Amino acid sequence: MLNLTRRQFLHTTGIAVGAAALPTLAHGAAVRQNNDPLGGFTVGVQSYSYRRFNLEKALGEIQKLGLRYVELYNGHVPLTATAAQLKAVRNILEKHRITPIAFGVERFTKDHAANRRKFEFARRLGVRYLSADPDPDSFGSLDKLVAEFNIGIAIHPHGPSGKQLHRWYSAEEIMKSVGTHHRLIGSCLDTGHLIRCAQNPFNRKLDPAQQIRHMAARNFGLHLKDHDNKRRTDVIFGRGVLNVGNVLRALREVKFAGYISIEYEANPGNPTPDISACMDVFRAAVRKLS
Repeated sequence: MLNLTRRQFLHTTGIAVGAAALPTLAHGAAVRQNNDPLGGFTVGVQSYSYRRFNLEKALGEIQKLGLRYVELYNGHVPLTATAAQLKAVRNILEKHRITPIAFGVERFTKDHAANRRKFEFARRLGVRYLSADPDPDSFGSLDKLVAEFNIGIAIHPHGPSGKQLHRWYSAEEIMKSVGTHHRLIGSCLDTGHLIRCAQNPFNRKLDPAQQIRHMAARNFGLHLKDHDNKRRTDVIFGRGVLNVGNVLRALREVKFAGYISIEYEANPGNPTPDISACMDVFRAAVRKLS
């Protein structure tokens, strides 16, 4: 649930977020990459990294990192939020000068009415993309909704779970389904979960950079994380197997215009120092790119 004060509920100014603010993603990399320490990429944090924090505290930590974007999840902003609660959320975002770029990860089914409610929520929240885990029989519904709302579906792989690989574990599996559907149905690949596919007994060694190239123009988002398969934990970039430079180079090659969400699932009680160290690696990789 949201931890919102009465003052936040009564504050009415709001912020100018949403579809009108987000088309800059489409040309931002080309315009800003020459003098931007983030290489022109739109970089934020997946708020799940701060799942033990309330929304305001989480946004405060993201602001400390010097980042201006967030991908929110339903533990911070529930899908049942009222208009007044969403206004309060926008006020908190404005206070911290942070723009929501995506929301998720959400499941979608063949229930068109239920899917539509999630798109209506996304429009009220002001995000351009819904990171998603859609059922295979949901695409007929999603084709109609992405066209109507101009909000993209970014399919997210979750890697291994128990004795099974997730249904969308790779770019190849995603492309098999999305290739014949609306152009606003694509992916939000997760480099950590791609790395996890190499764990026993699956032994699927997926190169995140090559996975990005396979998705090409269907890359809408990216959850950037590194993972240590022996210890089975997320780690600071470069301490597992992730090569951030190769990933950024692949994104440039496919003319990526979406969002990068830094997601760090380890150390949920105090993730900021580790995320800050990840950002140092990211900025160093950007410098080498140029």
